[in-house]
Amino acid sequence: MDLLAGIRVLSFNHYLAGPLAAQTLGDLGADVICIEPPGGAFQRKWAVANRFVGKDSVNHIATGRNKRSLVVDLKSPDGVALVRRLVRTADVVMENFRPGTMEKLGLGYEALREINPGLIYAVASGFGTTGPWKDRPGQDLLLQALSGLAARTGRADGNPTAVGTVVVDQHAATLYAMSILAALFARSRTGEGRLVEVNLYQAAIDLQVESLSAFLNGATSDTPRGPAGIASWFSPGPYGIHETRDGFIAISMAAPSALARGLDAPELAEFGDDESFSQRERITVAVAQRLKDKTTAEWLPMLAAAGIWHAPVQDYPDLPNDPQLSHLAAFRTVEGAGGLPVTMVMHPVRYNGASPEVRLVPQPLGAQTREIMAELGYGADEIAAFLESGAVAEG
Repeated sequence: MDLLAGIRVLSFNHYLAGPLAAQTLGDLGADVICIEPPGGAFQRKWAVANRFVGKDSVNHIATGRNKRSLVVDLKSPDGVALVRRLVRTADVVMENFRPGTMEKLGLGYEALREINPGLIYAVASGFGTTGPWKDRPGQDLLLQALSGLAARTGRADGNPTAVGTVVVDQHAATLYAMSILAALFARSRTGEGRLVEVNLYQAAIDLQVESLSAFLNGATSDTPRGPAGIASWFSPGPYGIHETRDGFIAISMAAPSALARGLDAPELAEFGDDESFSQRERITVAVAQRLKDKTTAEWLPMLAAAGIWHAPVQDYPDLPNDPQLSHLAAFRTVEGAGGLPVTMVMHPVRYNGASPEVRLVPQPLGAQTREIMAELGYGADEIAAFLESGAVAEG
């Protein structure tokens, strides 16, 4: 994929949102250089579920493809000088350190724009770079708690519930990549670089734009979470996930008359199609009781025939064999840098019918240190001296 061919991105990112955003740009063809400290960035050394494939953490597998790795000690004057030389060749600098960290290193926006006026300098932080909470740690679960997302997730008769994946980080990554692309587009028209700032707190708010807009404009509910098993406080009945004889089925928006047909439940015909919200708890209870009478497989054709939006609840073991995901090539297993097979969740968009390829599997730490320095004009002796001094490293 060459949509961003010729664009060089310097990524000082760690954790998830930043590395994932940089990977998106790499998927699209940018030359992403991941600048890591000696020992490697956080995502190399820590893994969700404590799962490593050989020496590769699953977090590195999830966010490390289509990037080159350069190890630089930013506490070394020679290391900082190398980075500043590299910035002269870059289109984008990305960083998600605590606010003020890059400035202390002499690598903040104002310092770097002096040597590269067209630079797009993109910052991701937990709560923004200014304000009373700018120095608080921004972590996905904490943001779910603060933003109302946890309070509005789960059953009304249960506790606030965290979403089962790191949705705030992943949405922030999308916003991060999108904002960089917008800034690059503007630069192509004006020639001007700019500072782009994304924060996890507003990403968490943005995830809830529909329901928050309802609340901010007067919608009310007796409970913050949906009653009677309804999936959300603002939804009609029987919108939610309901138990069958042997599993679970999600029922989306459906009129009582359709539900009466699809579930062979005459009692649901007593409700008017305009009562899906006003009578939502009674409708939901009736649907939930009826669904327990048959297996998931028995219900699926009946619901389809009635035109009811529905889906069986699948778990991760079901996904590799899902026919649509297989058709879309959503997962790809390749030989990793360590020689072991690794499976990646692929870029989710097609361009002229094609998906971005894997140009580089997630790389060992510092695998391209010598290569990148040579591109900058350093000679073999200079590279050897940098390596000996510890200003840079290969692994």
